[in-house]
Amino acid sequence: MSVEVRNITKRFGSFTALENINLTVPDGDLVALLGPSGSGKTTLLRIIAGLESFESVEGADILFKGASVVGNRIGERRVGFVFQHYALFRHHTVYGNIAFGLKVRRGRNRISRKEIRERVMNLIHLVQLDGLESRYPDQLSGGQRQRVALARALAIEPRFLLLDEPFGALDARVRQNLRRWLRRMHDEIKLTSIFVTHDQEEALELADRVVVMNRGRVEQEGTPAEVFHKPKNEFVMDFLGNVNLFHGRVESGRVLIDQSGVVSRDDSNQKRFFVRPHEIDLLPDNVDGLGLPAKISRVQLAGSIAKIELIDIVNKEIFVEMSHEKYSIYKFESGDNVYVFPKNSIIFPEDYSI
Repeated sequence: MSVEVRNITKRFGSFTALENINLTVPDGDLVALLGPSGSGKTTLLRIIAGLESFESVEGADILFKGASVVGNRIGERRVGFVFQHYALFRHHTVYGNIAFGLKVRRGRNRISRKEIRERVMNLIHLVQLDGLESRYPDQLSGGQRQRVALARALAIEPRFLLLDEPFGALDARVRQNLRRWLRRMHDEIKLTSIFVTHDQEEALELADRVVVMNRGRVEQEGTPAEVFHKPKNEFVMDFLGNVNLFHGRVESGRVLIDQSGVVSRDDSNQKRFFVRPHEIDLLPDNVDGLGLPAKISRVQLAGSIAKIELIDIVNKEIFVEMSHEKYSIYKFESGDNVYVFPKNSIIFPEDYSI
């Protein structure tokens, strides 16, 4: 089931939550709406579900598989919605929570107790909660509760699934395990899904496509690799992981960093260079005289990579990441004077003033 959003604008008084949003989610994709708080992610998700209205402007529409659903009630849209804080019924068991949406059906949509039990038990197996169907929510871990919420959303056989910060209330280890499980489950059932998150790692690891939002606008949309390695502007570059900002100029195809740290707005040749921490070399000597002098302020060796923090001659912080194998060559320590050599810098025409 594909989802298409056309020319959607939403205002709360004088505040514009969404501004002319256009977005297409292909059938079977798992798409992340990624952005900081207040960027409009949840508002857009609620509009797709039918929980929020939007401005009646020319061309504004929400389409499921090419058909407009603007006039449809929430129940008619058949959307599975998973909330951050589970929203489980405390007085119902795991089985009762998952079965709830099926038991309240009326008329021609009503199904037999046997069919309900068969569907619920299949879902309990799908979300790996076998043997826990008689437990109540307060007898479950946070990760188990979120799986119950997901199974409840799937029980009504939705046309697609919407998840609002589904792992936000969980600790880091549980969140990591649960999102890997969700990715495997999605690959199995291929249900078109959209999830909201402000966690860059979560979006890049889990989604087929990432929609980066900021101030009610879509800044960039693409695969995780595209938005990370080919950001369209400074905001996307800065939001998707740490980034270092340098000033300098390009001469004969070489990037020359201004070591004084003084930025001249009158110099039309001066550029802003953005470099990720892993795209920087550190050396104890100033090879070719092109290095930026700095002093190491902190070395963090715990984890899969070595993280080094430095201060340049104008007290600006610089962040560097390297493999432990590479670190072992020089074994830099706090207080060492070194030289910074940026590689693969990116220049953007727009100034977001990050």
